[in-house]
Amino acid sequence: MSQKSLYIRVICLVIIVLISIALFMTYQTYGNWQFASSIRGKKLLAFIIVGLLTSLSTISFQTITQNHFLTPSILGFDSLYVLVQTILFFYFGQSPSHPLLMFGVNVGLMVIFSVTLFGFLLKKETQDLFLLLMIGMVLGTFFKSVSTFFQVLMDPNEYDKLQGKLFASFSNVDVSLLYIVIPIVIGIVLLFWLVAPILDVFHLGTCQAINLGVNVQTFRWFILVLISLSVAVSTALIGPITFLGFIVANMTYQWLPVYKHYWLFTLAALLSILMLVLGQFLVEHVFHMNTTLSVVIEFSGGVYFIWKLLSERGKTRQ
Repeated sequence: MSQKSLYIRVICLVIIVLISIALFMTYQTYGNWQFASSIRGKKLLAFIIVGLLTSLSTISFQTITQNHFLTPSILGFDSLYVLVQTILFFYFGQSPSHPLLMFGVNVGLMVIFSVTLFGFLLKKETQDLFLLLMIGMVLGTFFKSVSTFFQVLMDPNEYDKLQGKLFASFSNVDVSLLYIVIPIVIGIVLLFWLVAPILDVFHLGTCQAINLGVNVQTFRWFILVLISLSVAVSTALIGPITFLGFIVANMTYQWLPVYKHYWLFTLAALLSILMLVLGQFLVEHVFHMNTTLSVVIEFSGGVYFIWKLLSERGKTRQ
């Protein structure tokens, strides 16, 4: 694909995203612009943060695993988030009164869990990455089982409150957390941008990356920790969204068949923000809040995942 064609596609998508944001921010404000912007602006900022973290972490994860069907949630982060929320509700009756404490506990536990897991498994053997993925799946199932055990013992009223915390919600984002999250997100995005050329090399394969001078084991450890921090911040801020990264990453590969991660990151982030903004617009003004954005994304992602599996299977048979 020519450089001109890349620029045209990205510019067109930027224009579409800006139009969507303008529509989301101004539709049916009825002259109450300040009131609407204070509410919708908070959601828009959350869309941008989650879109950036989800798209960059998913594409990086799929590059180092060399598999377009895997997402960081396979390491059990979503299940760990549910377990943390369940235990806090079980022992304390409700979430801590200070939202910053809850945010710090969630991010801290997820990052500690991932660093511990990577430290034990990412050694010099070539199978360690695949072992890591398998153990992540097993731990995810284990976390779900423990969460279910505590939920069965929980008071019905507390269980009802807990369910509201276990689904992604952009409407209840705490503004005070955004001022803390924004500097973290800027740092994460800059780090992803700096390692983009090394991720380009991984498209050639692990052996080629080693031959070109990349310290594969050290880089894998670094990028997995960076991915873990991205997923932890995103999940602790709004809750788990499993299929968002899968959708935007695979749409990016289809629409932009290039290997350079500068382009892949840019397009995936724009697609992710566009999907979240349009999805919330549909939820509010078409479905009239009868459903949630997370439900729409999970349903669409599940259908897209099945379609992707069937289409790849058909290509393999041919």
